[in-house]
Amino acid sequence: MGQQLSAADEDDRSAVATRLAVAIGRINRRIRPSNPELSYGQLSALSSIVRLGPLRPGDLARLESVSAPSVTRLIANLEAKGFVERTPDPVDGRAFYISASEAGADAVLRARQERAALLRELLADCSQDDLDRLTAALPALENAGHVDEAPADVAAAAGDRSSAPLVPAAETNHAG
Repeated sequence: MGQQLSAADEDDRSAVATRLAVAIGRINRRIRPSNPELSYGQLSALSSIVRLGPLRPGDLARLESVSAPSVTRLIANLEAKGFVERTPDPVDGRAFYISASEAGADAVLRARQERAALLRELLADCSQDDLDRLTAALPALENAGHVDEAPADVAAAAGDRSSAPLVPAAETNHAG
């Protein structure tokens, strides 16, 4: 990103960004679960906890870009549903870590599977050429979204577990 882009390149990126934002927004709306077990914010936070946890609440707040009071409510809601557990910080008795319970990890997996099933329905009408183009674009989309990365400060606090896969291996098998 250190190289200077020409005005034409900037215009191209702006056009791609605009089209991609519209497409992603429409797809996201169409693959929302009809009876979600978790709100979007709860699912996002729980997914982060599953992938990077255990996390301190402040790290989760930074990762999710929410305020401390918001993350406190979020954690309380997830805890009430049995999706997260608190463990004391062995170094600082006033602090604690949040980790996903087995039920929390299962809830994230169910939500991903449901969204994937809804997306499969959307893709059912795609031509093979369109599907091939989407498949070819996946690495660029994953890189653009930093799919396998956590912010550096959160990754450091979490012991850099940011390379854990976001989707179980069974869901990433493209054969068949």
